[in-house]
Amino acid sequence: MRDHVHYCLQRREKYQTKIRVSNGRELQGLQTAMSETATKRTAAVIGAGPAGLMAADVLARAGVAVTVYEQMPSVGRKFLLAGRGGLNLTHSEPFDGFMTRYGGRSERLRNVIAHFSPQALRDWADALGADTFVGSSGRVFPKAMKASPLLRAWLRQLAAAGVTLKLRHRWQGWRDEQPVFDTPDGELLVQPDVTVLALGGASWPQLGSNGAWTNWLAEAGADIAPFTPANSGFLVDWSETFRTHFAGQPLKSIAVEFDGRSVRGEAMIAASGIEGGAIYALSSRLRDAVMKQGEATLHVVLRPELDIKDIERRLTKPRGKQSLSTYLRKALNLSPVAIGLLQEAAVASGTTLARLAPHELAALVNHLPICLRGVAPIARAISSAGGVSFASLDDTLMLTPRPGVFLAGEMLDWEAPTGGYLLQACFATGVAAGEGALAWLRQRGPV
Repeated sequence: MRDHVHYCLQRREKYQTKIRVSNGRELQGLQTAMSETATKRTAAVIGAGPAGLMAADVLARAGVAVTVYEQMPSVGRKFLLAGRGGLNLTHSEPFDGFMTRYGGRSERLRNVIAHFSPQALRDWADALGADTFVGSSGRVFPKAMKASPLLRAWLRQLAAAGVTLKLRHRWQGWRDEQPVFDTPDGELLVQPDVTVLALGGASWPQLGSNGAWTNWLAEAGADIAPFTPANSGFLVDWSETFRTHFAGQPLKSIAVEFDGRSVRGEAMIAASGIEGGAIYALSSRLRDAVMKQGEATLHVVLRPELDIKDIERRLTKPRGKQSLSTYLRKALNLSPVAIGLLQEAAVASGTTLARLAPHELAALVNHLPICLRGVAPIARAISSAGGVSFASLDDTLMLTPRPGVFLAGEMLDWEAPTGGYLLQACFATGVAAGEGALAWLRQRGPV
């Protein structure tokens, strides 16, 4: 028995010596890998919308260990909602015209969007297998017309790059310079080397963008403009008859005019007012006027392809025994909702359609006033204006009062109309914040 134990000890010592010799390189490699893991730079990206995921993508590709924290049970909820009617990623119009869509923030965003341009966004989507095309309006869509295939491919790519995703982690500001989260398992404090905030604006709060972060950023020294609705509808005091008959009906092939600007498109009659693409294109001007003056008058052009003289000529033809609605439908190809709008406008001016002379009716058809009494609630707006002022950021989108914290997406103070401009800026600021965070890390050592 003693000899057997001695034999076993000799065998173990010989085996261990063999392991040390034969696996020296492997052990050394393992130790090196463990050392690299221990010293790998870390990033916390808070918010898993397009801006946050794009920042995570940039950092992970450079070898940074990225964790994305999202308060909702799943990622990209607003992004998926945007894709329900066809995911409008960007727009194909020439760059200078494209940048005018950002109004007073166009110069601040110019370099950001030039760096990650509409074509770069298309190339990125194509590389994920979400091939894009340009529609007849110049808008750019993935061929699948949905957000979900692109998002699934993107999440696979992020996982392959080592990105960790933590859901149901609600950011609660900082404590002792560390981001703190409310999680299903209790409070969590983390200590990343760099942080990217992509917390969204204040529209569609049920999808996660609720603006609850503003107090923490204000305490950190950020200048924050109050949130207001953007790409929103407006409140109109419709008559009960009009509301009952036409709520939910579209106004197609119209133009809308306000403050010297005219936009062609479509609108939708809502029970509380009016909304839709053509309205959204003018929403910033309309909103500012309503907020300043208490109301604003929008003019609708029901037949923008016809001039007033042509409309008047058509209306001079005898009506015969036709009802006025039938006559207008046949003479001008007006829909029932358009005729209903004419009746609303006539009554609001103290008369009826039947009493209007042809030239008066012609003028009303292509210059129909609608009095907007208020702005629809921000919770129903497609996007929001307001947020962290660019004056609080440097050129890399770092929050100057809080070094090492970078911002992206709708939480910044900019706005744009629908048509691909919103998503383009979200993606582009995500890239800019990710690259800014990466450069900041590299200034402090190898990544």
